[in-house]
Amino acid sequence: MPNSARIDSADARLLLALAEHPRATAIALADRAGLSRNTVQSRLATFDRTNTLRSFEHCVSPAALGYPLTAFVTVQVLQQRLDEVGASLATIAEVLQVHGLSGDSDLLVHVVATDAEDLYRTAGRILDVTGVRRTTTALVMRQLVDYRITPLLEKAAVDRRRQ
Repeated sequence: MPNSARIDSADARLLLALAEHPRATAIALADRAGLSRNTVQSRLATFDRTNTLRSFEHCVSPAALGYPLTAFVTVQVLQQRLDEVGASLATIAEVLQVHGLSGDSDLLVHVVATDAEDLYRTAGRILDVTGVRRTTTALVMRQLVDYRITPLLEKAAVDRRRQ
């Protein structure tokens, strides 16, 4: 990538091709993105080095692993224990992500559960973490927009061509 902080239109086209065909060869990606094979290989190596591409874990459905319930837990913590709380939450397998927030809550914790009882147990484990002052749990009733990056890639591919 020319600029390690941002992708250019060629990067965006390559990432779009990769998103559409994740198992494609470098030659196939080059053809789809309108780039040379060497350019594709170089940019893929740069993506690895700069952590532009994340783990395939986003593609695995928790429901397929027996965790059909999703919830978000907002957490208020003692500020001096924030790092310790984060490290403790990382040890709970049902915790998929933890985001630091501004506002009334300090953390937004994305969790999954096998059923309501399992969610209750997981929420209790979060509340038991040293430094956690208060939690509020919201059960996801329906997901309206799945995690996606393609619209941003499409925008980047078009916007950067105009520059």
